Amino acid sequence: MVKNGIDRILRYSHLFQGKRIGLITTPTGITSEFVSTIQILHDNFNLTALFSPEHGVRGDQAAGAMVETYTDPLTGVPVYSLYRKDSKRMTADMLDQVDMVVYDIQDVGVRYYTFIYTMLYALEDCAKADKEFVVLDRVNPLDGLTVEGNVLKPGYESFIGNYPLSVRYGLTVGEIANMANEQKGWKAKLHVIPCEGWERNMLFPQTGQIWVHPSLGIPRFETALVYAGTCLFEGTNLSEGRGTTFPFEIIGAPFIDAERLADEMNSRGLPGVRFRPVYFKPTTSKFQDELCAGIQIYVTDTLSYRSVETGVTLMYTMKRNYEEFSYLPPVKEGSRPFIDLLCGDKLYWEEAGLTEMLEKFREESRDFAREKQKYHLYS
Repeated sequence: MVKNGIDRILRYSHLFQGKRIGLITTPTGITSEFVSTIQILHDNFNLTALFSPEHGVRGDQAAGAMVETYTDPLTGVPVYSLYRKDSKRMTADMLDQVDMVVYDIQDVGVRYYTFIYTMLYALEDCAKADKEFVVLDRVNPLDGLTVEGNVLKPGYESFIGNYPLSVRYGLTVGEIANMANEQKGWKAKLHVIPCEGWERNMLFPQTGQIWVHPSLGIPRFETALVYAGTCLFEGTNLSEGRGTTFPFEIIGAPFIDAERLADEMNSRGLPGVRFRPVYFKPTTSKFQDELCAGIQIYVTDTLSYRSVETGVTLMYTMKRNYEEFSYLPPVKEGSRPFIDLLCGDKLYWEEAGLTEMLEKFREESRDFAREKQKYHLYS
C-alpha cells in the first residue's frame, strides 16, 4: 500500500525535536491506521497550536461557515481559525505560538478546492515570519499526470483560485508548495516529507488507501473525479447536486428535460462517461425541496475520462438548449461573477464556440504540464 507523509513522520523526527509545532489539518489528516495527525504530533512532539481551515480541524463546521478560536477538547491545544470573515491568513499572534507549522490535508487535485490556498497563504506567512514549514505530502487522487483546463489569469485571484494552476493540475500538495515557494521567491524554510510507493499514473483506487471524504461535498473518489468539471455549475442557476446523496455527480433544475439532455449528451460520444436521466429534490442549497430534472454522470473508464471537458460540454449544451439558464451575479457589488472566479478568466461570457473553448483549454494545459515537470518529486 502507498504511504503518505504522515505514515513516515517518525523517520523525520529530527525536524520536529525541541520545536513548538502548529498543525493545519482536517479529518483527512490521519495515518493508514486511522490515527489522527493531531494525536501523532501531540504524543510524540510539542504540539502547541492547531490551525483550522474551512470545515474545522475535526470536520464539525459546515461549508462556508466561519470558524472561531476555541480549545480542542481531545488534546487541550488551542485552535486558531484560518477561515475568518475578515481574513484567511496567519496573524503575528498565531505565529508567536510556534516555531514550525505543519500541513496535513488530503487534496482532491482540483484548482477550485480551497485547502491548497490555506497552505499557500500559511507558507507565505511563515516565510515572512522566518518560521519553518513542513508539508506531510499526500497522493493526488486524480493522478500526477493528467492535466486539464485553462490556467488562472492575473486579476481573477480568489480563495477558490489564487495561483496560476490548471483546473486539474496533476501535482501533490508538496509539489505545489515547492513550485510556489520557488516561483514566488518566498524563500520559506520548506520541508516536504514525501509519500512512499506512489507513482504518477496512479488514481486513488490504485493506492490501496481508504477514501476519507475531505468535505461533505466530496463523499467518494468518484465525486472527486467528476468535480473538476461539474463544480463549474456552482457559478450557474443550475443545481450541482448539493443537498443530494450525489453532489457534483447530479446536475439539473426544474426546467430541464432529463431524457432529452441524457440522449444528447450520450450522442456526443465523450470518452469514458455515460449519462442517465434523473429526478431529485435537493434538501439544501439551490431549488431546496423542489423537483429537479437532469442527468447523473457515470464514469465508465477512469483512464480516458476527461472531467473538465465533460463538464464544459454539459454546461454549453444546457446553455444552448434552455433560455432559463443563467450565470449567477456577483456575490457582492464590485466583485466578479462566481463563474469567472471558477474559470479564472472571463471566457464563459465570450461568444467562442465549444470547440474553440476546449482547444484553448488543451493548449494552456499542455503548457502547464510541461512547466510543472521540474517540480515533480515522484516518477
